Amino acid sequence: MDGAAGPGDGPAREALQSLSQRLRVQEQEMELVKAALAEALRLLRLQVPPSSLQGSGTPAPPGDSLAAPPGLPPTCTPSLVSRGTQTETEVELKSSPGPPGLSNGPPAPQGASEEPSGTQSEGGGSSSSGAGSPGPPGILRPLQPPQRADTPRRNSSSSSSPSERPRQKLSRKAISSANLLVRSGSTESRGGKDPLSSPGGPGSRRSNYNLEGISVKMFLRGRPITMYIPSGIRSLEELPSGPPPETLSLDWVYGYRGRDSRSNLFVLRSGEVVYFIACVVVLYRPGGGPGGPGGGGQRHYRGHTDCVRCLAVHPDGVRVASGQTAGVDKDGKPLQPVVHIWDSETLLKLQEIGLGAFERGVGALAFSAADQGAFLCVVDDSNEHMLSVWDCSRGMKLAEIKSTNDSVLAVGFNPRDSSCIVTSGKSHVHFWNWSGGVGVPGNGTLTRKQGVFGKYKKPKFIPCFVFLPDGDILTGDSEGNILTWGRSPSDSKTPGRGGAKETYGIVAQAHAHEGSIFALCLRRDGTVLSGGGRDRRLVQWGPGLVALQEAEIPEHFGAVRAIAEGLGSELLVGTTKNALLRGDLAQGFSPVIQNRFLTCGHDRQLCLWDGESHALAWSIDLKETGLCADFHPSGAVVAVGLNTGRWLVLDTETREIVSDVIDGNEQLSVVRYSPDGLYLAIGSHDNVIYIYSVSSDGAKSSRFGRCMGHSSFITHLDWSKDGNFIMSNSGDYEILYWDVAGGCKQLKNRYESRDREWATYTCVLGFHVYGVWPDGSDGTDINSLCRSHNERVVAVADDFCKVHLFQYPCARAKAPSRMYGGHGSHVTSVRFTHDDSHLVSLGGKDASIFQWRVLGAGGAGPAPATPSRTPSLSPASSLDV
Repeated sequence: MDGAAGPGDGPAREALQSLSQRLRVQEQEMELVKAALAEALRLLRLQVPPSSLQGSGTPAPPGDSLAAPPGLPPTCTPSLVSRGTQTETEVELKSSPGPPGLSNGPPAPQGASEEPSGTQSEGGGSSSSGAGSPGPPGILRPLQPPQRADTPRRNSSSSSSPSERPRQKLSRKAISSANLLVRSGSTESRGGKDPLSSPGGPGSRRSNYNLEGISVKMFLRGRPITMYIPSGIRSLEELPSGPPPETLSLDWVYGYRGRDSRSNLFVLRSGEVVYFIACVVVLYRPGGGPGGPGGGGQRHYRGHTDCVRCLAVHPDGVRVASGQTAGVDKDGKPLQPVVHIWDSETLLKLQEIGLGAFERGVGALAFSAADQGAFLCVVDDSNEHMLSVWDCSRGMKLAEIKSTNDSVLAVGFNPRDSSCIVTSGKSHVHFWNWSGGVGVPGNGTLTRKQGVFGKYKKPKFIPCFVFLPDGDILTGDSEGNILTWGRSPSDSKTPGRGGAKETYGIVAQAHAHEGSIFALCLRRDGTVLSGGGRDRRLVQWGPGLVALQEAEIPEHFGAVRAIAEGLGSELLVGTTKNALLRGDLAQGFSPVIQNRFLTCGHDRQLCLWDGESHALAWSIDLKETGLCADFHPSGAVVAVGLNTGRWLVLDTETREIVSDVIDGNEQLSVVRYSPDGLYLAIGSHDNVIYIYSVSSDGAKSSRFGRCMGHSSFITHLDWSKDGNFIMSNSGDYEILYWDVAGGCKQLKNRYESRDREWATYTCVLGFHVYGVWPDGSDGTDINSLCRSHNERVVAVADDFCKVHLFQYPCARAKAPSRMYGGHGSHVTSVRFTHDDSHLVSLGGKDASIFQWRVLGAGGAGPAPATPSRTPSLSPASSLDV
């Protein structure tokens, strides 16, 4: 066999090696069977008299008395199950009814209870546990999960790295999380071999023989994950089925999309402020006086299927147009951009404009004003930035033209003449004349005249403009200048094309801000407000662009993005750091949409919110990205983990840093205090869990030990109710258990932790929650999970913009859930409030925070004995309530 191989020896040798490997596996299985039977006989002889066995009425094979002894589970019979379109068949195991009082958790046979030392993977600890994985037994080759996409994506279980190519022989369901098999807990302890993962091509039968029924196995990206069944569960069939009786109702939306959008803040005739975040348009009714605390109320328009990018309010102050971006659904099917026209009083959709007509998204839109809002102008996000005019009542396109290859940032109808449309953006101002086509689809014409800057410096961007009552136009640009464009008769020397009767030219310039001007707003008294970027100033201008009054926005709120005039002298200001401020130029501004919980994220802000009054209690600048946080049970301090390996402890009242520690140089994924507050666990991307002992008030801490054994970065962890043990998950889908009180030792025999009770359940991998994983999952589809304090439901944040509510425990494959949309990006975290009355969810790139009211059977359970703890939310990071 070691000599030179002939041309036909390669396939024969591979087949022989495969047969030899399968033979070894079968031999090991037979030895395990013998060991299990011997242990069963030993237990019978020690605990059950022969007379009782003979009188039990249970037939036994010749030579042995094999009636089920106390402590052993019911026997299992294999049955062949068809998978429909699946080409592969599997032997699944069904538990036959057993006598009452028998448990599912006997001690494993001697010699088979301990997992191999130095091996921590869930499927036997070896890379050979995946189907056809190369490499010798006992060598761990961790699978690193793929980078998460910014938008909802296809299930990616079919994609694999070169080292995983043999796993492609398995069908999609064979490598999905829904492929859950009841199996023996002892097979994984013999040399890392696993009969479930023996090599085989399409159509091969992969059998699994359950000797004791003490575990289930699921697959993520071909990697087997074993989970032990608690001894109190006799059958999986006795677990809850169906969606939970509880439901969620959207109570409040925190956040405002100011980072990368415009045309996003208006005031309706009712006095409500309308703006958007993620897939939700918020109608906010302010409470209190200008500059006062938050409060008021919210309503929500939720008709969109992807992120809203722009708004326009009809001249009647009631109807609203909102445009969404393009996207894909969970199955990879495209979601087309569209404009919704809806009634702000009833929240009913009146018209759907342009489905299938726009590319990439809707970038800007505006209602006409001179004819009572009969027309809507839309600019899409295609390369040519198509400009189109629509009949609002009939949803009919009247005219369309290629606008420019440069970015278009704003569009508007002249309020005195609907045939005149203005667009502005990168290095341009365009004046459009629209004629004809009313009532005839597509027959209208649009002609363009280009704004000429002449002796004035041409700016790089013109983000905003406003029409004055006298017919002039003001533009704000990236140089900090406000230019006045006056209307004059056109002549043959005027550059540009088209048949417009009039054109605009620059008649005045005023330097208003340092850096870009992001917003202009015409007030009811005829004055104009401008909002600056770099200088964060808000300036009021009188006739002739004479500065009358100004105010500065605090630095931690960012630059001015949008301005809207409220009731009386009140102003609403949206900022580039996604804050919505309320106040006036004289008294200053304060945030109005910031519950009492903590948030941290990539904006480097640490904020404490009040969920009842919907007001911001305080915020500080961390100077670094905050990725995780947790409150001490006393509520006096909060620990915050950063992206540099540094973690802080802050006093929640004074906001002073009482501890500043660095562990490693990689980002921290999770921080969690033990229920009694005596320990703090910190999970890092360097694969280590750092344990600190903590003083009674949480202010002081000292290194207690390190939990070392994971082969990939730490993703989630939970403490046991007695505060002595930790359960942790890692990036390569391991589930490990640690004895912290006993010296931070890894518990090699995971079977012994099956009955342990956990103070919280946020680990995404575990027997009690494996049913939350969707069919075909690739391991990154679930970002966060949280069990309610009353242990009735579990909330899940997925990678497809959805929040789910499952019954707890959720230990059935493909368990049904209640699903809720609204986020426009992957949902990064979910947490219940201390009394389970609300659920808080975090968006990733949409930087949104949703507060859901929990309704339905059961209601809120009793509050825990520990003080009320608030959630730490971080867009694109984590959340803890």
